[in-house]
Amino acid sequence: FTSTREIIEIDLEMEIIEVATKQEGTDTEYYSKAADYWENVTPTINGMLGGFAKISHTDIDGSNKFLKVLLKVENGPGTARALDCGAGIGRITKHLLTKHFDTVDLVEQDKHFLEKAKEYLAGNTKVGQLYCAGLQNFDFIPETYDVIWSQWVLGHLTEEHLKDFFVRCIKGLKPGGFLVVKENVTSNGEIEADDDDSSVTRPPELLREIFARANLEIFKEFKQNKFPKELYAVHMFALRAKKETDSSVAGVA
Repeated sequence: FTSTREIIEIDLEMEIIEVATKQEGTDTEYYSKAADYWENVTPTINGMLGGFAKISHTDIDGSNKFLKVLLKVENGPGTARALDCGAGIGRITKHLLTKHFDTVDLVEQDKHFLEKAKEYLAGNTKVGQLYCAGLQNFDFIPETYDVIWSQWVLGHLTEEHLKDFFVRCIKGLKPGGFLVVKENVTSNGEIEADDDDSSVTRPPELLREIFARANLEIFKEFKQNKFPKELYAVHMFALRAKKETDSSVAGVA
């Protein structure tokens, strides 16, 4: 039993919860190399965005418009709780998710980012739990979240672990909830690897295929606009569990 006073103290301190559980096959050099890379990245907006801090406002604006559409869906998500996946220092939590949800949890594998998040998000009473874990290992309490937001992080997961993560996400969503994926995509139909940070950028066709393998349906797919031309195209997907009898096809806006 936790007293009200203890809950208040925990909230004020924004305690970091280190998740020790590992999924099968995730203790590999591929993931440790990525962790090593991010350990040396400065915990700033510029660091989180690979030197492109200038796009943050445009990114949040596009995400905000997309999220507003989802929150108006009949029998869609509530606004009680959301999860920011690969949260970094909490940029998306601060500027997007806490504007719409009563409580926002963060999951991030790099502890020094979460330590910075406690400072960056100080005074924001909507911040919930801070989980220190890689998404390849993170699991969900069933029916916890109205929206799970996963952006610029899924390229770090292998294809099989990405599918497994999506399956776990669906378990963690409340009825009517959405998993949102916002990722860079290639335009040549090929997977492009970045050996420095141990990640890949996938073509949208492959992402859609992985969604299908995880028994997800695309409810909405939008393209982010107004980004510099030298950057990858960015797609936003709103996903939910596929209904057995649903044969509808979502269009690209």
